Amino acid sequence: MRLVRLILLLPLGLHAHALHALVSEALLRNREILAAQKKYEALRQKPSQERSLADPMVSVGYTSSGAPYPVAGLGSAVTANVGVMVSQELSFPGKRSLRGEIAAKEASAEYEQYLAVRLNVVAKLKQAYHELHHANTSITFVNRYQALLQNILRISEVRYSVGRAAQQDVFKAQTQFAIFQTQLLRYQQQRDAKETEINALLNRPQGGHIDVSDDMAPGELTTTLDTLTAQARTHAPMLARDQKMVERNDLATALARRDLYPDYTVSGGYFNQGTMPPMWQVRVDFKLPAYFRTKQNAGIAEKAFAATEARHTYEATGIAIQAQIREMYNEATTARKLMDLYQKSVIPGAQLALESSMTGYQTGSLDFLSLFSNFMNVVDYELMYHEELMKFHVALARLEEMTGMTL
Repeated sequence: MRLVRLILLLPLGLHAHALHALVSEALLRNREILAAQKKYEALRQKPSQERSLADPMVSVGYTSSGAPYPVAGLGSAVTANVGVMVSQELSFPGKRSLRGEIAAKEASAEYEQYLAVRLNVVAKLKQAYHELHHANTSITFVNRYQALLQNILRISEVRYSVGRAAQQDVFKAQTQFAIFQTQLLRYQQQRDAKETEINALLNRPQGGHIDVSDDMAPGELTTTLDTLTAQARTHAPMLARDQKMVERNDLATALARRDLYPDYTVSGGYFNQGTMPPMWQVRVDFKLPAYFRTKQNAGIAEKAFAATEARHTYEATGIAIQAQIREMYNEATTARKLMDLYQKSVIPGAQLALESSMTGYQTGSLDFLSLFSNFMNVVDYELMYHEELMKFHVALARLEEMTGMTL
């Protein structure tokens, strides 16, 4: 009956090392992380493309006079020539730099998304790991409870055989033993489900066993709620991503306003006319925004609405993160207080009551129902303690995801 006390005294080192190894493996092999990384790397190539000039165009041709075949009339007709022309399309000054800045903001936003994916995968891995540990620990405890219950059952059978116990005492113990079997099946199903989830996160073949340290001591949450919320405002990747999108949409609005100014194409050409002097041509073609009322102005309004939407999204994300941080902080602090209560008073008191009732039942000074009640109290309280331990670590993992901090 000293199992919980022994577990609480074990060091945290092996557990931390095992979890750290799994996290490192996930960061290297998880396909979701790798996909996000490649998407970011792809967008990094876009700013230089947006800042570059459009590809120039080269035109080669002839103009004939008197016949359709090449160079007909060359040197004798003023309209016959063979020439080449080069054209370069140019944006109105400032447009290319704005396009490059927009692409750079999109790449920065995607980098924050990549960081968010990393944090999300790590949080899911840690949550699955602690839930797997809880399932394994519960299986171990239930097996030990069954062994203790078998001892109680043997005592009940002996007492019943000599007429000192009721038959219902034996039936009640046997029923609880069967209930433990159903609990074992449930915990085993949870263990298998969490191993499947972890294998998927690690990109391992399914069916493999996940080693989880038996030792796990509760940590401490020394960071205040104000510190967590302040950290989230400046370092939460999801919030930083939305901030980059606000900046991106502001630049897009500025670019839409510049679309009221015309782009143009500069062309230059040389035309050989045979024995006559060569002909040269230089020209500038303007793309006039003649339909600005229905096209450019509508584009400006569209980008302005998109910028406003991005600001609302940023604010909504901030509010949601703050609420989730508060919720998880309360979850962690409550779980930590409950663990202290279970560890320092509830479980030790229940264990002493059970030990005393075992002696009393064997001597006949205590009835079976009192013994069984004390036994089930120990069972429930120990499982409750480890459930709070799991909730505490899961809440820490969620807080790490939302703030980017290592707790």
